[in-house]
Amino acid sequence: MAIKRYYATLDNTITNAYKTDMSTRGTASNMGASDILETFSLYGLQDSASSELSRVLVQFPIDQIQTDRSASTLPLSGGVDFYLRLFNAKHSQTLPKSYSLLISAVEKSWSEGTGMDMEGYADQGQSNWIKSDSSTNWTTEGGDYTQQVGYSFTASFDVGDEDVEVNISSLVERWANDGGNVLDAIPNYGVGVFFTPTAEAEDTSYYTKKFFGRGTEFFFKKPCIEARWNSAKKDDRANFYYSSSLAPAADNVNTLYLYNYVRGRLRNIPGLEKAGGKIYVSLFSGSSDNMSASAYHPIHLAKGGGVITALDFNATGGLASTGIYTASLCATAASTPLTKLFDVWHDSNAEAIGLGAPYGRGAVQYKSGSIEPKSVYTYNINPSNQYVSSITNLRPSYSREETTRFRVFIREKDWSPTIYSKATQEVQPLMIESGSYSVHRVVDDLVVFPHGTGSTSAVDPSRGSQKTLHTIMSYDISGSYFDFDMGLLEDGYSYGISLAYYDDGVGSWVEQPETFKFRVESRQKG
Repeated sequence: MAIKRYYATLDNTITNAYKTDMSTRGTASNMGASDILETFSLYGLQDSASSELSRVLVQFPIDQIQTDRSASTLPLSGGVDFYLRLFNAKHSQTLPKSYSLLISAVEKSWSEGTGMDMEGYADQGQSNWIKSDSSTNWTTEGGDYTQQVGYSFTASFDVGDEDVEVNISSLVERWANDGGNVLDAIPNYGVGVFFTPTAEAEDTSYYTKKFFGRGTEFFFKKPCIEARWNSAKKDDRANFYYSSSLAPAADNVNTLYLYNYVRGRLRNIPGLEKAGGKIYVSLFSGSSDNMSASAYHPIHLAKGGGVITALDFNATGGLASTGIYTASLCATAASTPLTKLFDVWHDSNAEAIGLGAPYGRGAVQYKSGSIEPKSVYTYNINPSNQYVSSITNLRPSYSREETTRFRVFIREKDWSPTIYSKATQEVQPLMIESGSYSVHRVVDDLVVFPHGTGSTSAVDPSRGSQKTLHTIMSYDISGSYFDFDMGLLEDGYSYGISLAYYDDGVGSWVEQPETFKFRVESRQKG
């Protein structure tokens, strides 16, 4: 799972607009219980020089982010992006066009209130244009905000009916560090959303922009902070290539994973619990029957990945997440390429680690596995990549209380194997290095979570450190997969999963024709 939402815990609209009598202002009005949030800048309605403003206050549960980080369900700072999500609410009033909204950290604690009147501004109390709560005034009428870099952001609009989707990671990290004696950390009082000071001061109207508030009946329209990160694990055990002069240096690097399951649960290897704990991988040729690693034939490794010095026997790896270790390396084929290699994971960076006597000097072997390496080859034509995909473990329904791992099987379209001697031979999945998923609601085709594929300008958009690649699929020896938290979906509806693969031939992502449907219930039946 690489998406998590933190929904607003407080929100309100505050205003200095004139009441319906057009003689008194609603500066004491409160709209904390309304299901709509509203910001506007109106000029010249009461008289030729009158100005009326409305601003939005919204606060989020940053303590939940801290808890999730402590539980390792959310990456640490630098490994995740946080986006403010506000969803447009349609209305019959004039929409602002070609404008910007300012999103700034609130500097003072405020109370939500129970007011609902957004027309006559008759409901009073709690936070309003004058007061942050029932007994405390704002230092400046309209709210106190920090408009410095890192605390303030801009959302720009062309038409006026767009949603807000702004990266506010720097501010969220400052909130999350509050109380930890960290420089620039600040208390979490939420954000204010309003027209820029320049726009508010102009002698022209920017009219009304409305968003759904936290009290809305629409599940997917509630204000939230959306955490996004790239959780894809690209295990090249079944997609291992010998180094080639035809490939860029980055494509000659293969990544391998070790999954340490103890009694069915992932556990850190004792002594390697921390992110700095090192683990090493060596490659060996096979024994005479090619069923195990040859004890005294470690293979020299090319420089790259976890191999610092060319012709070393060891690649340095480390802890990826709880119980999962990873290492990257390159392998150069001999004049007669080996058809099988054996990877050995161990704790000692020996000069020439072996499976015999050298381990008697204190090295510990954790695990060994096998690899069938491939060679890079060229085409005389530009192939047309067409695929058939299926989710092999898809169920008709799921509960909101579960996180599901979807297994994706991919093969080439019109694939027609020839099997002579083994009619029962297992069909191997096709490895797609750059795959993505999206989720939509079936009844109205609402795209709940679109493809998060980042930039398509990269040589390989699924590799690298971009945190925004939050819907990229992982793969291992069994094929592609992804994890999804069903709690992100509203129960009582059917949803569809769509897949997209990056096609180098056309330089873009190509959506696949299949749709995989399932239903979400509040609890699993049966």
